[in-house]
Amino acid sequence: MDHTQRLAHLLAYLDTRQPGATTGSFKGLKLSSHFQPIYSLSHARVVGHEALLRARDTEERPVSPLDVFQSCRTTEELTLCDSLSHLIHLSNFSAVLPESQWLFLNVQPDMFQLLCKHGDSSGDRYIRNVMSNLNLSGDTIVLEVLESNIADLSAFQAAMALVRSHGCLIAIDDFGAGYSNFDRVWRLQPDIVKLDRSLIVRAARERRAHRVVSQMVSLLHECGAMVLMEGVETLDEALLAMESDADMVQGYFFGRPQAALIPAGQLPESIMQLYAGLGERRQQQRLAHRNWIAPYRNAIGNAGVLLSAGRPPAQATKSFLELDSAELCYVLDAEGYQIGHNVWRQGDLVGPSYRPLQETEGACWARRPYFRRAIENVGKVQVTRPYRSLQGNHTCVTASYAYFHAEGDRRVLRVVCGDLTWHEGSAEIEDTRF
Repeated sequence: MDHTQRLAHLLAYLDTRQPGATTGSFKGLKLSSHFQPIYSLSHARVVGHEALLRARDTEERPVSPLDVFQSCRTTEELTLCDSLSHLIHLSNFSAVLPESQWLFLNVQPDMFQLLCKHGDSSGDRYIRNVMSNLNLSGDTIVLEVLESNIADLSAFQAAMALVRSHGCLIAIDDFGAGYSNFDRVWRLQPDIVKLDRSLIVRAARERRAHRVVSQMVSLLHECGAMVLMEGVETLDEALLAMESDADMVQGYFFGRPQAALIPAGQLPESIMQLYAGLGERRQQQRLAHRNWIAPYRNAIGNAGVLLSAGRPPAQATKSFLELDSAELCYVLDAEGYQIGHNVWRQGDLVGPSYRPLQETEGACWARRPYFRRAIENVGKVQVTRPYRSLQGNHTCVTASYAYFHAEGDRRVLRVVCGDLTWHEGSAEIEDTRF
């Protein structure tokens, strides 16, 4: 049976007597659709729905969609179940056809790749027939595929080219779970990447994970993909999506799956409250950061003043190194090369495992943000965001201050830097540039 014959076969399994409430029959089960809304944070409106399969047995008891697919014993049964569920969702979506909204459909990678198997043109005819039969255009459809389940990359890319020729978009689902990797995203160039809920939960709870997820969103944007955070269930998770610059959100916090589609003009109160909540949160973070970092800023600035007056580094940086989280100080020349050894708070704090990185005299730190930003703002203290220290297995922050130092009849530029240990309980960094 080719693809075009399969469509006629599939339609026989559908009950379309109630527009917008199409159901299907499969192995004694009644299959139907639920839809979960997807919102654009910038537009503050619903931009699509993910279609989710629902099933009931002959006694109207709910059956897990996972159990439905796991009941398939052959490839033919799995193909039938996957294709039938899509037709049910497409039929229900087309009956309402909300203005300017996408329908997100989950697709089994193996089934997706069958569209282009051996260059068979019937896959193209099948897509055209489905769209024509349901009066849909491809630009309303987003096909979601689990990136970790893609076995044959070339076959998948061929299938992507086919569906894109019909206007469909491609989304990589559950990114960040299992064996997800950026190389695959770079090669596939999906339109949308959906971040796995496990990432969202951890990032909302741990600041280090929060920063990693924010950088992940930025990198995915550079790969050319929009980012959708799914499984958002709490206010903290929703604010994480805002702070990380995610494009779209989905989850119980914004709306649960339901049989009806959300009208284009209807907005949940949770969306409207987010921007006000984000502003208040950032104001609190800025205040907490300023209070926490102020002694270190003052101390490194004072060290720069003393160094410019000719004081030796150990004496000039004494007040900085007396602060609780201070680790060490060092001085750089105008090219970013370190002058002399590190001045430690309490002798040598480098553990045995990091001895190869201990000697830093003559090291070049020109590429580091604390150097670049200091020489661009002479006389003003700069503070980095947290980053991995080279002096141990921990995270640190660097405060830096550029000043002029007299050498004979010349004034030369110098930068004094102070590293301090960053703890997860520390105040949030105000300036996120790195």
